[in-house]
Amino acid sequence: MDAAKLVTPVAVSHILAHPSAGSDGAVTDLVVQVLDLKSVGTGSRFSFTATDGKDKIKAMLPTNFGSEVRSGNLKNLGLIRIIDYTCNVVKGKDDKVLVVIKCELVCQALDAEINGEAKKEEPPIVLKPKDECVGVTPPLAMKPKQEVKSASQIVNEQRGNTAPVKPLSMTKRVHPLITLNPYQGNWVIKVRVTSKGNLRTYRNARGEGCVFNVELTDEDGTQIQATMFNDAAKKFYPIFELGKVYYVSKGSLRIANKQFKTVQNDYEMSLNENAIVEEAEGETCIPQVQYNLVKIDQLGSYVGGRELVDIVGVVQSVSPTLSVRRKIDNETIPKRDIVVADDSGKTVSISLWNDLATTTGQELLNMADSSPVVAIKSLKVSDFQGVSLSTVGKSTLAINPDLHEAQNLKSWYDSEGKDTSLAPIGAEMGAARAGGFKSTYSDRVFLSHITSDPAMGQEKV
Repeated sequence: MDAAKLVTPVAVSHILAHPSAGSDGAVTDLVVQVLDLKSVGTGSRFSFTATDGKDKIKAMLPTNFGSEVRSGNLKNLGLIRIIDYTCNVVKGKDDKVLVVIKCELVCQALDAEINGEAKKEEPPIVLKPKDECVGVTPPLAMKPKQEVKSASQIVNEQRGNTAPVKPLSMTKRVHPLITLNPYQGNWVIKVRVTSKGNLRTYRNARGEGCVFNVELTDEDGTQIQATMFNDAAKKFYPIFELGKVYYVSKGSLRIANKQFKTVQNDYEMSLNENAIVEEAEGETCIPQVQYNLVKIDQLGSYVGGRELVDIVGVVQSVSPTLSVRRKIDNETIPKRDIVVADDSGKTVSISLWNDLATTTGQELLNMADSSPVVAIKSLKVSDFQGVSLSTVGKSTLAINPDLHEAQNLKSWYDSEGKDTSLAPIGAEMGAARAGGFKSTYSDRVFLSHITSDPAMGQEKV
């Protein structure tokens, strides 16, 4: 079979008329030819020109399809089947760019660029009399009147008796986070809640209200922060649960404030009370919380910095809950301290705040005798008591998590750690600082001493 015949007629016109695969009347499985294939930026993505033989449009391949290009499976002049897409308007221009979200390889490469004009219609058949007379003009071939059809009709006719396209509410057509931008609407994302902040109150010149945010992660590992205010915050705070997967739509995007953003994304999401959030049960393809674990004996290098750390440790003790009055607004908030250890032989004190102090902290207190393992993400490092840790609004705590590091740590503790002499890292750092200050002043000399005795200090090298 001639592979060129697989190309979907008027595919580009259909895409321009239906800016996303979720648009009313849109169809998918559009086969186009790839022209001008080239890498973009670091080479992780590829741009190309999509053509159906008649029209063309600038386009981008999905990131995960780049391997097909690098391996040589897809080359210039090849064919792909577009399963999901969105069409974005280039800022400041009227041009549109096709962003392919999901596609399949149809053909590595054709011999040449297809030309739809040449194959659009067959030449008419002319009937001649058996004894054709010289000089007699042959009869004119009469072309039947052609019905004007839309792009959707042509595409559907080419498919034959295929099943009708399901509406968006049934298909849950999903857009990767990397394809979203502030100028795009009618998107649906499928994401896991990998961080959930507290419901906070605020006061300003316009009055008072409440706010909370979540960090969302999609199947590709791309993250975005979503913020909700007032009615939306009250509506979605009990709906969003840490670790669960949701379909989210009818939100808006804006350029992220670099000073406050917590994830690597140029945009941040805002959800008002009209947004749609629906739990996606049984989804396992989206990654869980990712940890960048730091050993307790390495925490000293993070003191005084702004970087948050993740740790895994065996619980040694859990204190009762205390009430602390916050200076900024005179509000009373709950606090609870726990001490954890790891196989570096060190322990550290961690202050849990708000819900982590009450609900999660009480759970830890009830099971403290069994020495549970905790994995805590996003902890602030301070020099209180030498070195100590505390939770912040985006911190998460998992008890006995399904992590390889947690299982290894529990095995170490049960076999030898519980009988090991464990020392607090804070005491060690405090002593180092005290010794450092003493050394600084006891070794002070005048410049004249150094110039008169060049050998001074060599014994300390």
